[in-house]
Amino acid sequence: MYVTRRALPGTLLAVVLAGVPLASHAGPAPSTQRPMTSSNGPALQTGPLGLNPVSIDVDAPQPPVGIRIPAVAIDAAIEQNRIVDGTMLDPSGPWVVSWYRETAQLGEGNNTVMAGCLGHWDIGPAVFFDLAALNEGDEIHVEGESDDVFTYEVTWVRLYLLEELTSQAIAEIVGSTLVASLTLITCGGEFDEASGQYLSRYVVRAELVSST
Repeated sequence: MYVTRRALPGTLLAVVLAGVPLASHAGPAPSTQRPMTSSNGPALQTGPLGLNPVSIDVDAPQPPVGIRIPAVAIDAAIEQNRIVDGTMLDPSGPWVVSWYRETAQLGEGNNTVMAGCLGHWDIGPAVFFDLAALNEGDEIHVEGESDDVFTYEVTWVRLYLLEELTSQAIAEIVGSTLVASLTLITCGGEFDEASGQYLSRYVVRAELVSST
């Protein structure tokens, strides 16, 4: 992975999502974010293909405000961001993770999509620098605005070349899912000095195993 002397795109930059069916999940206005430090409860196993999804016992869907990934030492605040004209806007800084309001809130039983920077010109590695080191079964804990904690387990980690991100591939990444899922996105692969961006994107998909 490369870290350059300019801000690095942490999302599916330059990939147009026009035509991808994204359900509207607009939440309330952004609130104060904080790193997540809560512990999680016992894990429950999901059934195949969403036939036995985890029961989500929350009062109402809620926006995420913190994310913790012990396997790669990530403990970060989550901000609310938008997809504008089919393009995912960049996170506001190197250490904050963006949740996109056009995707599912926690507790909605669908695909919650987030992105974070790989690196930043004046600090080096950023919040998702080690994201690609995750393995199947690693836990991701996401805290909601109402202090509920949602625990996900990684199901796959993939590197997509930009030319592989067709409309169909993008729909599979950010579109609806059969079970409550979490999708994390950052840059990866080779860096192109001419265009000023990475030529690939790492995508991590995880499925909900418990909520407390």
